[in-house]
Amino acid sequence: MIKGLEKVYGYRWYIFAILAAQYLIVYFQRVAPAVVAQELIDDFQISGASLGLLASAYFYPYALTQIPVGILSDSWGPKKTLIVCGFFASFGAIFFGLAPRFEFAFAARAFVGLGVSAVFVATMRIFAEWYRGIELARISGILMAIGGVGWLTATTPLAVLSQAFGWRASFVVTGIVSLVFTIMTWRIVEDRPDKKGLPPLVEHTHNGMPAKRIILSDLKVILREKHFWAIAVWFIMRGGALFGFFGLWAGPYLMDVYRLSKNATGNILSMIAFAMIFLSPIIGHLSDKTLMSRKKVLVGTSILNCICWLVMLLFYGSLSIPALYVLFFLMGVTISSVGTIAIITTKELFPAEISGTSMGTMNIFPFIGGIIFQPLMGYILDSAGKTQGMYPPSAYRTMIWLLFITSIIALASIMRSKETLKQPGER
Repeated sequence: MIKGLEKVYGYRWYIFAILAAQYLIVYFQRVAPAVVAQELIDDFQISGASLGLLASAYFYPYALTQIPVGILSDSWGPKKTLIVCGFFASFGAIFFGLAPRFEFAFAARAFVGLGVSAVFVATMRIFAEWYRGIELARISGILMAIGGVGWLTATTPLAVLSQAFGWRASFVVTGIVSLVFTIMTWRIVEDRPDKKGLPPLVEHTHNGMPAKRIILSDLKVILREKHFWAIAVWFIMRGGALFGFFGLWAGPYLMDVYRLSKNATGNILSMIAFAMIFLSPIIGHLSDKTLMSRKKVLVGTSILNCICWLVMLLFYGSLSIPALYVLFFLMGVTISSVGTIAIITTKELFPAEISGTSMGTMNIFPFIGGIIFQPLMGYILDSAGKTQGMYPPSAYRTMIWLLFITSIIALASIMRSKETLKQPGER
């Protein structure tokens, strides 16, 4: 048995590497349009609003399939779900790079969103079979950090690659790499150790499957919880800022307002990824051990986020390059890194038997923010019109005002949330 467990411990790292690589691609695909925004506008001859619509095509299927993907992973199997969705994501990326017109690019981007929507849920379902107890928490943290690396590759590295080979080649290569890892999933990954003839790490009832539940009844319980909606509104505002601004329009903002080069823009945008990579574990420790509170962390970072947007308004267009680095890093902390605390808070609002459904349901709302704010910000810019091929600074200032207002809404909403971390001695 010990020898068999050693094989499990060794083999699961192959599984982790394959699935983590796919999660890296998820984040790359999510924010890549920000760095190549101008090339997309020029190639497809589209407006800013249309670019926002194109970028948000990723989020529609992603948001809509979070709950179905969870059900498929439990009933059909996470490996099969990953493989089928992986082919959608791979060919979607390739077709996006080859798209002759806007309509084809929109459809391809939607296929990418549909494909990558399964990666996080199915991966966590597989990890729950190959890692146990405290291992699962640790491996999940590493996975989130690798997602940050994916965001990082969509900044300066993508800027350099697109300048050297063009944006189309960059996406075609991404699709081919994704296809390779999908095939590796088919050949190497298994749902559970026993499917490789190895001893199980996790004991199960019902042959490894959870007891059947009535999904609609669980959803009613979740959606009737008022504290759920306090977090949901917070997530919509955060998703709007993260995906709408930092995932798309922050690049043009830095280039048009501060006249920065593409490489310099990519370097500043990379601060969001660095915050995600290095600060997510620290924020988790702050919540669990130092402050021993979920709500204090969420409220505190929300206040800091409001201050950041206010600074960007008060010193609009006159911030130094180092100041932009600092602000974007703090934005990464207060918008991206803290998101895991909000998801954990959601989990702790409900009984364990519906915690997975509650987290999957909550995971829809950040993407609703992306769907709303990406085209809305494009509309704001288009309303101002272009001057010498660039949007005027005044248009971006209107956008920053919108983000400042939404940060206040997020703060007001999260202040109405419930403290879910039980103190020592509480039952």
